[in-house]
Amino acid sequence: MIKQPASPSREQIAILEPFCGLDLKDISVVSGPHEAQRALEKLSQYHLIGFDTESRPTFRKDEVSQGPHILQFSTLENAWIFQANCKDSIPAIIELLQSPGILKIGFGLKDDLKFITRKFGVEPQGIIDLNHSFNQLGHKNTIGAKTAIAMLFSQKLSKSKKTTTSDWSRPNLTEKQILYAANDSYAALRVYLALQNSAHATP
Repeated sequence: MIKQPASPSREQIAILEPFCGLDLKDISVVSGPHEAQRALEKLSQYHLIGFDTESRPTFRKDEVSQGPHILQFSTLENAWIFQANCKDSIPAIIELLQSPGILKIGFGLKDDLKFITRKFGVEPQGIIDLNHSFNQLGHKNTIGAKTAIAMLFSQKLSKSKKTTTSDWSRPNLTEKQILYAANDSYAALRVYLALQNSAHATP
């Protein structure tokens, strides 16, 4: 991989054009065993997918997070959002997480993986954390999705704090939650592929 340019400032990111992510029509919220199986079959056709999780925020000092409440997986065309409170979806979730042949790419997954192991009792395989990728490029500070999208695509990824801290355990997710979650995983995949293309283009 080649070294990427310095991280843009908040002010520089604010004036960029919006990132073109997935639309609602491209996103499926998985509910029930049949939908979970279909999602698993679709995702199993890919070697690389974007990945992230969301958890309901904790507000008390000693409160322990019960997350993740949703897990999202995406390709370049579609995304699937699994709700962890849907027991019928858990076998498909575990199969995806444990498959070493499906590389799951995300940002800052350390806590996500810890919560997954605690909740599902499995050690996820085939995980690529983009924090390590940017560290290898010489970035000492953490590079999140918003900064990475600005660096690589000169676009602004919408990251509403209100949506970030919303209740991800609710049975009926809002459209804003669905778009936010899906495009977090989609953005990770796009960033990874852009980094790979940059590396391959190096003389």
